[in-house]
Amino acid sequence: MASGNNMDREMILADFQACTGIDNIAEAIALLELNNWDLVAAINGVIPQENGILQSGFPAETSQGTTYSPNNQPVAIPSSSPPASSSAFCPVVPTRQILERQPRMLNFRVDYRDRSVDVVLEDSSSVGEMKQILEMELQIPASKMQLKGWKTGDVTDITVLRSLHLPRNNSLYVLTPDITPTAMTSQASALQESLSQNFLLVISHREAQRDYSLNFPGSKTIQEVKRNIYDLTNIPVRHQQWEGWPSSARDDSITLAESGISHPCHHLSVCRRSSPAHTREQSEECSDVHMVSDSEGDDFEDASEFGVDEAEIFGMGCTGTRKSPMMPDNVENEGDALLHFTAEFSSRYGDCHPVFFIGSLEAAFQEAFYGKARDRKLLAIYLHHDDSVLANVFCSQMLCAESIVSYLSQNFISWAWDVTKEANRARLLTICTRHFGSVVAQTIRTYKTDQFPLFLIVMGKRSSNEVLNVIQGNTTVDELMMRLMAAMEIFGAQQQEDIRDEDEREAREMVKREQDEAYRLSLEADRAKREAQEREMAEQVRQEQIRKEQEEEREAIRLSLEQTLPPEPEEESAEPISKLRIRTPSGEFLERRFLGSCKLQVLFDFVASKGYPREEFKLLTTFPRRNVTQLDPNRSLKEAKLFPQETLFLEAKE
Repeated sequence: MASGNNMDREMILADFQACTGIDNIAEAIALLELNNWDLVAAINGVIPQENGILQSGFPAETSQGTTYSPNNQPVAIPSSSPPASSSAFCPVVPTRQILERQPRMLNFRVDYRDRSVDVVLEDSSSVGEMKQILEMELQIPASKMQLKGWKTGDVTDITVLRSLHLPRNNSLYVLTPDITPTAMTSQASALQESLSQNFLLVISHREAQRDYSLNFPGSKTIQEVKRNIYDLTNIPVRHQQWEGWPSSARDDSITLAESGISHPCHHLSVCRRSSPAHTREQSEECSDVHMVSDSEGDDFEDASEFGVDEAEIFGMGCTGTRKSPMMPDNVENEGDALLHFTAEFSSRYGDCHPVFFIGSLEAAFQEAFYGKARDRKLLAIYLHHDDSVLANVFCSQMLCAESIVSYLSQNFISWAWDVTKEANRARLLTICTRHFGSVVAQTIRTYKTDQFPLFLIVMGKRSSNEVLNVIQGNTTVDELMMRLMAAMEIFGAQQQEDIRDEDEREAREMVKREQDEAYRLSLEADRAKREAQEREMAEQVRQEQIRKEQEEEREAIRLSLEQTLPPEPEEESAEPISKLRIRTPSGEFLERRFLGSCKLQVLFDFVASKGYPREEFKLLTTFPRRNVTQLDPNRSLKEAKLFPQETLFLEAKE
């Protein structure tokens, strides 16, 4: 085989991967390039054959189309091989090394909102076939489905998976931009009770001449709808006058499903109810309203709950003011401000919402960016504005969606701020200038009120913090999830690089710590050895000093004994004389004359004066063997039978 020019390189690559089991496309292409796209040479380089190498060329054919090797052994031909009449070759291998191309299986994990589906397909399948499987699993029409997460360029339904050179395991996600959450909910819950239905309320604010289209589940009460309208119109609940509620909706505690409104869409209108202080014209304007929100007995309760002051209760004001904003004005402590924000957010939109970080933005940076690389997360900064018409819808329908809440809690540190008050807005711009630079602060400054809320996705880098994305309030759940996942994909690549760098740094630090520890142990061993030597030398000096003192003491005793010995008698003395001959342990002999009446103590003193004290040496007779040192020292030599002469020897005591 000359090169891959005679065969489609994609087929060669597929055959090579099927034969060798190499899933890494880059590695497979590198091996083929190394062998000039020679399939046989590349396979032989990876899988050495036991009974000969792969043969290339034009083998003989039988009438059955079977290929034979030179030794007439039948072998299989890969399914991707061209006919024998073409210029391509047919690889020939031993029978037990059949290279028939096996189908390569690909694993896909497909995420859609809060669901995950596992799909296993052959690489010869198309993207359209995968969509058909997902259509059965997710109950979504394939024509409305967008598969995202491919690593390559444009992918259509007719694209064959093999042509994408995918790894064995893949992750994708499904987007349905043409299907609204309300429609999806209606389609999925057609057989459920009416409480699970979604209602689209088109509410006309007559005073502002503005319409609001709001989605509410059937489990929401009329009272909760009116509270949401208070957020949009600044009309307290007790001052709301409605038109369009059915006659069965006389109690605000009933749910939308029980109220008798039209499904899926119902039209309503609202205005401010006239108070005694209002003009006659204002009273006549709302005279045709047939339903008032709350009973008069609940006026004061509603006023305290929704922030209506006393002046408004008694008709002294026309504009409602919130008693409990998301965040107090001119906050000093960011942690206290976030506690207030979280409590107010939960009060308005329920407990299912992102967990907001309690603390300063700098502390949120520390939590998200400056821990271990494996523990780092993206930072999601939510900027709220109460005067924006999008705030209520964004918070209730998107930010509090279970899929968004779950995804944020797993992958993000969420921090929030309220820019409704000018002082708080100015403080936020100062914080952003300090942490992100003036460009980001200027960008936030240019956003208008109705473009809020904003969602800033921030990624920490080595030298600075980077704002990856700014998501405005006019978005959908699918688009919000897609942009969060796109940010996570960028962050994941950076995180893997940071993890590798951190692991290498920790490995270097570990080696350095081990070297330092070994050096410390070596120093300690040297110091211990030196101290042991010093102690040994000190002990030797001390023992030598003791020995010298003992020798000096013994020498003094010896001299003292030598001086106290009686003089040696003459041989021709008139008194009886005993002549003693004493053999020392060294073989020398001590000879001296003693008077026969002399006591044994004098003999002991004489021996001790020669360096053999009685405490250390025994004085023995030869025959019969007696230990003289055990005798009474006051006995005379005659009494001890050491007269007139005797030979003794000294022996060290044990």
